[in-house]
Parts: sequence; C-alpha cells; structure tokens
Amino acid sequence: MGKVRILMLEDVATDAELVERELRKGKLDFTATLAATEEAFERELGDFVPHLILADYSLPGFDGIEALSIARHRCPEVPFVFVSGEIGEELAIETLKKGATDYVLKQRLSRLVPSVRRALKEAEERASRSRAEEALRQSEERHRVLLEINNAIIAKLDRESLFEAIAHALSRVLPLDRVCLALHDKVHDRLRVHALAGTAAPDSAVPIGAEFSRRSSHLASVFDDKKPFIRQDLEKERRIGVEDGLLQDGIRSYVAVPLIVKAQPFGTFNVASRQCHHYSDADAEFLMEVGHQVALAVENMLAYEEIRQLKSRLEEENVYLQEEIKTEHNFEEIVGESVALKKALKAVETVAPTDANVLITGETGTGKELIARAIHNLSRRKDKPLIKVNCASIPKELFESEFFGHVRGAFTGALRDRLGRFQLADGGTLFLDEVGEIPMELQSKLLRVLQEGEFERIGEEKTCKVDVRIIAATNRQLEKESRANRFREDLYFRLSVFPIEIPPLRQRVEDIPLLAAHFAEQACRRLGVAGNSVSRQDVLPLQSYHWPGNARELQNVVERAVITSRSGALRFELPSGEKVNSGENVGDHEESARPDATSVLSYEELKQRECENVRAALKQTNWKVAGTGGAAELLGVKPSTLATRIKALGIQRPG
Repeated sequence: MGKVRILMLEDVATDAELVERELRKGKLDFTATLAATEEAFERELGDFVPHLILADYSLPGFDGIEALSIARHRCPEVPFVFVSGEIGEELAIETLKKGATDYVLKQRLSRLVPSVRRALKEAEERASRSRAEEALRQSEERHRVLLEINNAIIAKLDRESLFEAIAHALSRVLPLDRVCLALHDKVHDRLRVHALAGTAAPDSAVPIGAEFSRRSSHLASVFDDKKPFIRQDLEKERRIGVEDGLLQDGIRSYVAVPLIVKAQPFGTFNVASRQCHHYSDADAEFLMEVGHQVALAVENMLAYEEIRQLKSRLEEENVYLQEEIKTEHNFEEIVGESVALKKALKAVETVAPTDANVLITGETGTGKELIARAIHNLSRRKDKPLIKVNCASIPKELFESEFFGHVRGAFTGALRDRLGRFQLADGGTLFLDEVGEIPMELQSKLLRVLQEGEFERIGEEKTCKVDVRIIAATNRQLEKESRANRFREDLYFRLSVFPIEIPPLRQRVEDIPLLAAHFAEQACRRLGVAGNSVSRQDVLPLQSYHWPGNARELQNVVERAVITSRSGALRFELPSGEKVNSGENVGDHEESARPDATSVLSYEELKQRECENVRAALKQTNWKVAGTGGAAELLGVKPSTLATRIKALGIQRPG
C-alpha cells in the first residue's frame, strides 16, 4: 500500500496533533483529515475514502459507538481504532464486540503505531483474501458460463436460439446490452452481421444483414492481429466505420474478439454496453476463450444450415422429379435422318458446350423439350440438374414464388420456406417451356437474374446468387410479340442469344417411317402387348397428312393403332377420321399416297378441321379441358397444349 489515508474523528485539536506526531514519529507514510461532527464524518467517508479511522469515544452530539455503527455500514472493510481516554474495561470490550479493530488510550500513545500497523496489515490480508475469493468465484462462474455455452453448441443448432443462449450465459458474468456476430466474406473482403442478441432495437443502425468493408472497419485490427480490441468510450474516442451507428444506438463501449478456425480468422464476436469503461483486459481474455467456443458453434451452425438447405433442395428436387416422372415425355430419343432435323442437331452441337442462352422455337409437338435436354446433356453442366418450368401452367399470382421461392410467412399459405426453380437449377440448366406466357410484370425480374445472376426470395431481403444457364422454348413469335409490346424486347434479346428453330413434321416427311416404328415399339413395351412391325407400306399414307400436332400427334396416332390392332397389322386412324389399313392393297395407291400438292390439305382446311375436332372434344367433355375425362385426355395432348390451341383457334364456350 502507498500513502495511507487516515480519517481522524476528534473534537480536541491538541489531541489530534499529538496523534499525528506519534504516527510520524513511527515513520508511517500517511495523509490525514479531521472531522469533529457526525455530518463531517459521513461526508469525509465518501469524499476522503479513508484506509483507516482513528476515533475518540466521546464527541459532541454523538459518541464513538454511533460512529462505529456508521463506519461498519458505509465501509466495513476499513479498520476502526478508538483513540480515547479511559472508558473502563467493560465499555472497551463492548466496542470490540461491535466491530472496533482496537482500543488505544491517549495516555499510552506508544501503542498507537503498532496497533495501526497491525490493523492495516490485517485489513490488507482480508482484502487480499476477498480479492482471491472473488477471483475464484468469478473464475468458477466463468467456467460455468463456458460449460453452458458448450452445452448450447451441442443442443442448439439454429442461429437464433444458439445466439440467444450464448448471450444469456454471458450476461451473468459480463455487463452487456448487445452481442453481435459478424462473419467475413472472403470474396468481397466484407463483414456481414449474422446475429444479434441483447437489448439492441429492431431498427438498429447496424441490423442483421448489414455489410461493411473489413479493411476500413473498426474490426480490421481484430483480423490483422488476431487479438481482442477494446473501445472504452465511443463518445470521446475517434470513431471508425460503423461506430457512428453503434453510438447512435446508444453503445458507449465494446470489446471484439476474433473467431479463428485453423489459424485463420473468419469473423468476430462482439460484446457491447451502453455504459463507458465497462470492459477490462481480463474481460477481453475471457472473451477470447468464449470466442474459441463460439467459433466452433458458428462452424457447426453454418454446417447445419448448409445441410438443412441441401436437404430442402433435395426435397424440392425430389418433388420436381416426381412431377417429371408423372409427365409424359414425347420422346426418349431424337429420331430422324432428314436434312431439316440434321440442321437443327448441328446447331445443338455448336451451342451446347457454351453457356449461351438458347431460344428454341417451333410448333407445338415438334420436340422442343427433347432438344433442350440434348443441349444440357452435351454441356459442361450435364452432371447438374436440368430443371423445367412450364410457364403456361403456373397461375399468374404464383409465378414469382415458383421462380424465386419464398420464406415461411411471406404471404398467406406460406407455411414453410420454399426454394424456387432458379435455386434448384443452380450450377445447371433451367428450361423455360412456353416462355412467352410469362406475365409482363415478372419479366423485369427475370431479366435481372439473366443479367446479374441475383434475386431475392419473397419475404427475404438477402440477395441470392445463382449460376444458371437458360434454355427457353416457345411456339409463339416473340420478335413480333415484343414489337407489339406484349413481351419485353430486352428480355427477348437476352433469351435469343442462340436461336434454334425445330422444323415441323410436314417438313420432315422422310422421318415419319422411322418415328412411327419408334413410337410403335415404345407403345408395345409400355402397354405390354405383342410387338407389331411397321413396314414402309404401313406408313406411306401417314406421309400425306399435314400433322398440325407434329410428332406428338403422330405418337398418339401410332399408340391408338397399337391398342386397337389385334391381328398384327396396324390400323392407323388419322385425326381427320380417315382410316389407313396396312392390309389394303398398298401397291394400288402408293403413288397417290406420296405427299404432293394434290394430296396435302391446305392450311386453312387443316385449321378448320382442327377447330372442328377440338370443338367436338370440348362438347363431348362438357368443356372440361384437363384431368380425367377431359378434352386433353380425349385428344391425347397435354392440357397446356390444348389450352394454347383453343386460344390460337379463337374457340369460345357458347353462352
């Protein structure tokens, strides 16, 4: 101890001088102040903060026992020695029982210095023991906190509950108003706030999701030196980066420690208070220990979130694949040797190895999806998913959720988080079938994803980044649609970087025999019936038909023939109602069956016949388009295809 502060409670000045002289004679290093009244005594206890009290027993207005009571209440650790005249042995013993350290008679001041030294030594020893006990208690409490945090790491894997548990445990041993977790984005060298706990307001100036440059931030030294950083008073110290925002939130002091994994910092753990000078070096050392556990917790948390996202993605992909399994693909292979088809396939081979967006155009039923699959399978993305979106089958109000996903509670009915098709296709290919049906109000958001690879899920502010190749398909003339302001021109240009037109079946007449044989083999295998061979004579009449439904229509005709044929000879029935029997004398009409100007119906006749067929199917099914017993099932086409044809043909329900 340095210079001793002694408070003397004495109303006789000469007695006080004698006491001081005795103390100096004993070579005691001290400074003294004098009080003679109860009011002065209480004031000096607060202002002077003595190490020792020397008190006369008899004072004007109050006695030494009252002074002892006040001292024991205000500063029980300060030794209290009576220096007084004779009061009798019985009264002297009473003072000791009430807490006095010693009693020295003024007539025997030679005992004063030894008594004072002994009292100060005992007080120092008591203080030392008290500090040791407090340090032990604090150490034990902090070890319990570390254990509690460790248990939280094991038991709580989601971000919110884990961080709340850590903050609750810390609040028992450290003064805090805010706990913050900031993680480092190595790619952009930025820090992002990932979690908050404590009394931080929801509209905090530095909320969850806030990002700031690491290099110019207040946490730069934490990363560079891998050591704690303490701010004692933000109001008086020069502020850096987001510290203005912290002060705006009422934060006055904080300590930040690095989160280190494999000797490299990947984030910071920060504890802050609304009071200044709240954190010491010892607190920082303790938080370094906490930081080691938090680093493990965050590593587990991020791994858990990644697993959860992967699980969610797998579940979504599984749902998607189940939908795909239920979908009847028109082709399993590309079949044909025609010049028109080979030209399209040459274009596929050219563009597939690149990441260029492809726009596949062609009439309904020409096999645009098959071409999209061929492009994906020949690309460097073939080991990643090919995700299909039929834009014509999505209700207008669900487009954004289908494309970009949503978080739970984003709107009525959003009972869980949902990944959109863009996230499912990340790293792979997204096939936008019937892309011309996308609403105009969504096209700008789609354009942003194509240009920047960024979007936000509904109800979430976090920006998602994806690497997706787009293959779009349409039976509409998007260039004309864009000129008529029914499709965004900039989106059209972005989609049609490499256009591929699929020729209609009427331009691939030489492929019809190969396709018919292929479809017959497929149908026999799928339906479990004996195989029926298809000769060229069987299909020659098919080559004279216009095929407005293209290969899909041919497939339906062949499948019906496989079902209805029992004698091994296929009996084809064209949509026009004409029956073509392979058992007929083909030689008699072979020449007339070849496609020429006289044997092929005109386009207007075909359109009129198709319109009649569709009207008849709708009337028969009471205008039910989709589902069991619907017109689409009756005609053997997809509901979306039929809906498109109904619109194109201008067919409207009577009344």
